[in-house]
Amino acid sequence: MARIVIIGAGISGLAAAARLATVGHRVTVCEAGPTYGGMLGQLRRDGFAFDTGPTLLTLPAVYRDLALKTGREPLEQLVRLAPVEPESRHLLPGGTVLTLPNASRGGVAQALDAALGAGAGERWGAVMNRGRAVWEATRRPLLEEPLPADPAALATDPYPAAPRRGLARLRPAGAPTLDQVAARELGGDPALTALLTESVLRFGFDPRTAPAGATVLPYMEQTFGVWSVGGGMRALAEAFFRRCEQRGVEFRFDTPAEWAPEGDLLLAPGPGEPAAPGRVGLLLALRGARPAGTAQRTVLHADDRAAELAALFGGEPRPYPRPTVQVLRPDDPSLCPDREHEAVTLTVTVPSQARFDWTAPGVAASYAEQLLGWADAAGLGLRERLLWQVVRTPADTERETRSPGGAVPRPALAGAGGGYLRPANATGEPGRYLLGGGAHPGGGLARAGMSACVVAGLIGPA
Repeated sequence: MARIVIIGAGISGLAAAARLATVGHRVTVCEAGPTYGGMLGQLRRDGFAFDTGPTLLTLPAVYRDLALKTGREPLEQLVRLAPVEPESRHLLPGGTVLTLPNASRGGVAQALDAALGAGAGERWGAVMNRGRAVWEATRRPLLEEPLPADPAALATDPYPAAPRRGLARLRPAGAPTLDQVAARELGGDPALTALLTESVLRFGFDPRTAPAGATVLPYMEQTFGVWSVGGGMRALAEAFFRRCEQRGVEFRFDTPAEWAPEGDLLLAPGPGEPAAPGRVGLLLALRGARPAGTAQRTVLHADDRAAELAALFGGEPRPYPRPTVQVLRPDDPSLCPDREHEAVTLTVTVPSQARFDWTAPGVAASYAEQLLGWADAAGLGLRERLLWQVVRTPADTERETRSPGGAVPRPALAGAGGGYLRPANATGEPGRYLLGGGAHPGGGLARAGMSACVVAGLIGPA
């Protein structure tokens, strides 16, 4: 039995602690803050509850496996898990409205043909098929296994070459970026381009430079589905904190730590990316019932995609006033005082605190007004029902989670010479491992759980 110290009680720390304690190790978790959960925070006020970090779950199989490997109860007995249906409603420039079903490739193709014209679904499906090839090539080495000692194979983009016809055969082949995939394989259609790059932008990648293999991100969402957790994502952290307690894990809160000499093994967070984008969350408490037929997830796309990318990734980054906004409107009575109120969250990818000063007087409030105005212009009608609002910026994320610059950890991607890989979990230093969004296989809830699984596998049973 090893004495293991884990620094940080975020979801990856909880997952690793539960796995290691289950196989016989003595585990202590040191958390600098007063509670567990890390980015899975929740704000409660006046009967309303809002997630302050991730709001939806993809690849729930990761946490189903964690639940079964650390106890007898399946995940669905620990939390209320439900597929989001429809998966998303998209408000596109020019007035096009697109509603996509959850985990239905055929249904997505039909919806695209109906909204954008015959052939749109076929073109989209061909790109998603190549996204599937990326998934099949990288699922094990990039997600489920330790980073190879020689990751050279992952430095090459696994996105398969599309058939080249007509004048396209005269262009240099090369390894395309995501934007080039949209131009070459989706015909540059602005709606399909926005749809392809939305999830990539949400994770903080610039689609103009991200490798084509980033198509695996929308592929995963549309193939394996998007799920909600009853009571908010905080309930997921609560479930695995209880599981840790059941397995005898010791927690020390308000205990900052960088090295814990009393442990034989140390599991520490991987390094962050302060220059990566962060997120602004606008938490809205609304009077009046949630309108019937409201989609849980609506994506309001930017009015000018090129201008949004220039503002976010340019030499002088700044928040864009009419950006791509994810609007979350869960049909969950536990998040509101009663059925005559609604809790709504607007989320936007923005420059991190390291690249833009969100603490400057009036900046956060002014941006919140711009976002509400942009949502009103799209016909969402939120401002007229507003009781109160809370604006959360990357500065808040940095203060509460100690993420450098409040940047959101990005998932690892193959390609681009290995520039989007994260540090290996095994550090080469005896007894020290890295885990979480800053380490292999990168950020996002699913990958945080995978990181814990990889590290627990490297350490093995007592």
